[in-house]
Amino acid sequence: MNTQIVPDAATCPACLAEMNTPGERRWRYPFINCTHCGPRFTIIRAMPYDRPFTVMAAFPLCPACDKEYRDPLDRRFHAQPVACPECGPHLEWVSHGEHAEQEAALQAAIAQLKMGNIVAIKGIGGFHLACDARNSNAVATLRARKHRPAKPLAVMLPVADGLPDAARQLLTTPAAPIVLVDKKYVPELCDDIAPGLNEVGVMLPANPLQHLLLQELQCPLVMTSGNLSGKPPAISNEQALADLQGIADGFLIHNRDIVQRMDDSVVRENGEMLRRSRGYVPDALALPPGFKNVPPVLCLGADLKNTFCLVRGEQAVLSQHLGDLSDDGIQMQWREALRLMQNIYDFTPQYVVHDAHPGYISSQWAREMNLPTQTVLHHHAHAAACLAEHHWPLDGGDVIALTLDGIGMGENGALWGGECLRVNYRECQHLGGLPAVALPGGDFAAKQPWRNLLAQCLRFVPEWQNYPETASVQQQNWSVLARAIERGINAPLASSCGRLFDAVAAALGCAPAMLSYEGEAACALEALAASSQGVTHPVTIPLVDNQLDLATFWQQWLNWQAPVNQRAWAFHDALAQGFAALMREQATMRGITTLVFSGGVIHNRLLRTRLAHYLADFTLLFPQSLPAGDGGLSLGQGGIVAARILHAA
Repeated sequence: MNTQIVPDAATCPACLAEMNTPGERRWRYPFINCTHCGPRFTIIRAMPYDRPFTVMAAFPLCPACDKEYRDPLDRRFHAQPVACPECGPHLEWVSHGEHAEQEAALQAAIAQLKMGNIVAIKGIGGFHLACDARNSNAVATLRARKHRPAKPLAVMLPVADGLPDAARQLLTTPAAPIVLVDKKYVPELCDDIAPGLNEVGVMLPANPLQHLLLQELQCPLVMTSGNLSGKPPAISNEQALADLQGIADGFLIHNRDIVQRMDDSVVRENGEMLRRSRGYVPDALALPPGFKNVPPVLCLGADLKNTFCLVRGEQAVLSQHLGDLSDDGIQMQWREALRLMQNIYDFTPQYVVHDAHPGYISSQWAREMNLPTQTVLHHHAHAAACLAEHHWPLDGGDVIALTLDGIGMGENGALWGGECLRVNYRECQHLGGLPAVALPGGDFAAKQPWRNLLAQCLRFVPEWQNYPETASVQQQNWSVLARAIERGINAPLASSCGRLFDAVAAALGCAPAMLSYEGEAACALEALAASSQGVTHPVTIPLVDNQLDLATFWQQWLNWQAPVNQRAWAFHDALAQGFAALMREQATMRGITTLVFSGGVIHNRLLRTRLAHYLADFTLLFPQSLPAGDGGLSLGQGGIVAARILHAA
């Protein structure tokens, strides 16, 4: 599925030097680009990738740009977005009836940011909301207006000085992702950037406009997505002016349209991918050895952190991060992204693949497509995505997989989230894992950690009301929920690792009564544990009939008096040791030497490290270039269904 389309690329050194050189005709021009950098995927409307089929069709080339465009020796030879101040896009400033253009617009935005105000800035793949990241009042105002009380905010730095070498190398690649680094490397940031966490996401200017802003301001800027809470980031001027008028004090916009929303990609310092989007999409991925002549298969992924995947021949193409499909705006962007991808790759699917959860929006869409459908278990897809990333051959045989997340549909309608599986591309056998525990209130359990602590206590801790760790439960009207659990009313059973993390976080008091973003309690628990640097402890989670014995865990853990950070670390360590024992036992009895790990909980660095410690004598496959969570799920669906099709043939 080769095409001329490459990912959007950060401003190259040559364009940056040209933009900063007085006398050059593109001096201080915020839309400078060449064949090595600039917008690509975000500006194309159709194939072939020629200027008339991009948003740049609205900007006829001036004679000087046209000469560069046609010169094979010029670095702008057939650079489709090429432009200059004479013929290209231009900046505008809009604020409370005020209006300015070009350099005056840039200076108006800079003045507002210096005053501590919030500015909406149109970028390559969408709008950002920016403010001074050192100014606690500005950050607090942004959080209040955006209804984002605790979720960490990304920060754009003028330079990467003082950051670790690995982070600097990632930040300066053409992809220019957000990179998570320890807070100690950016001490100038105010405390509210990433409250309760040890890491902060930083990035460098990735387009000329951002370079111009940061060169003049010389301070870190919050650069968070320009959207209402729970909505997709705005991509049009009209949408931004409407949606963000109650958040931004002014708008720095331009007249180059964005066709494809493209969020900032997020990686860890070691390169582990957390969100794959701008700079990486739409690069094709090679399928593992043995996958040949696969007919066109469309894989719809999951409903949260959604991506879709096109599989054909020996390649797969993963879409950008699209988000939560329950939102109407994201559904519209999803359909447009799929339409464009199918057009770019001349892709007409013969099969459509969806998650085993019948209630997923993506499952409903699959049923409406009038194509043969294939269903894939959520956690099988997680494991297969990791296998495919590591080019595990089609005939590579079985592995033992550990799939840990919040929740996903398992066999016979069971809700899974902490599973040990025997897996190959075609088969998935459940071997054990966490016991199933009630989710009091159904979906509410994912938002209120104390509900999960109540469920764990009712199941495993007979005298739970005697422990001070259950105070967060006893402050609530828990008896009503207890009766609902007892009667099985809106309290489905799930073997969820994510909800176990929530319960422990509630017990240690590091989780709010109501979470404001997904994973908040688990992230706070990991940050708390990381501050202990390890500890000898008496806590274990033994195996009983291939299930982790949480009754023993809670008894030992609740009766062990130690500082909260040590207790948080002991939970991670005991959980890793319990899962490692289960995987070792299942692998050894089958003569399997390769272990696979996937699911959103595997993004937890401490758990990942302790699992690797206890299983060091095996070959371990962890997700690296694709997200461990649902962002990589659609590739796993593709590997599974491609294997089924090839086997049937």
